[in-house]
Amino acid sequence: MHSDVPWEVWSRERQQRVEENLARTLADEPGRLGEAMRYSVLGGGKRVRPLLAYAAGEVAGADPARVDAPAASVELIHAYSLVHDDLPAMDNDTMRRGRPTSHVVFGEGLAILSGDALLTEAFALLSREPAEARTVSAEELNRRKLRTIAVVADAAGAAGMVGGQAIDLDAAAPGSASLDAAALREMHMRKTGALIVASAVSGAIMAGATESIADAIGRYGVEVGLAFQIVDDILDVEGASHELGKTAGKDAAANKPTYPSLFGIDRSRALAADGIARAERSLTDAGLAYGPLLQIAQWVVGRSH
Repeated sequence: MHSDVPWEVWSRERQQRVEENLARTLADEPGRLGEAMRYSVLGGGKRVRPLLAYAAGEVAGADPARVDAPAASVELIHAYSLVHDDLPAMDNDTMRRGRPTSHVVFGEGLAILSGDALLTEAFALLSREPAEARTVSAEELNRRKLRTIAVVADAAGAAGMVGGQAIDLDAAAPGSASLDAAALREMHMRKTGALIVASAVSGAIMAGATESIADAIGRYGVEVGLAFQIVDDILDVEGASHELGKTAGKDAAANKPTYPSLFGIDRSRALAADGIARAERSLTDAGLAYGPLLQIAQWVVGRSH
């Protein structure tokens, strides 16, 4: 499937779609806890993960409605991870998306609980939506939903995002040995890359993509996910807090292992560009050179925040 819609139009329409779905999903969450959940999810963000889900679903021929659930769910999981990462026991950050972090506004206890609730709601959403089979049998729809839940759970758990954060904590602890290039790649692939891969693959699964298409999109996601984190590392060195929406220079101050600390800025930038080139080749080789997927990859290496 190829799109003649300009990237700016396509991305704006999909961002608006996921914003509406997120707002609707969280609208009835009660009390102060619900307020904290909405604060962290609806306070802005690039929505890269939902865009990947939509783009991958559409390259496999799906209507966006088929991908609404995974697109919103991966953003709920991403938001939960930011709430927990910002806590004093983790990265101890006070600014996120240009405003105070959740624990600054709501206190540590409620911030933790809101993150727990967002993670739980993500899987509840995956299990119940879409509710109607429409163009496929109910059995096939349930098969796709179960597979999507498994893919997202693997990416979010100890083998993926949570495990990557644990590596990050250990590496930054006083007296810890420095990570070499292979260990740094593994940390980034788990902490950031795993959910990015799952975002794209879940969109493909819900679209009913063949195994070969899903595998190609997965290879693309691996490269995009790693490049995304390399650029994040670079921006932490070169960016300004008001542009990033979060505190710049935190990685160096916390003695965290990063690509710039290991390779320097220029080599890190080259590694990110090389990864995006491999991502694009994985699509081209599979006949999937679909505009939005390529545009997302290019945005990853060219972004300033």
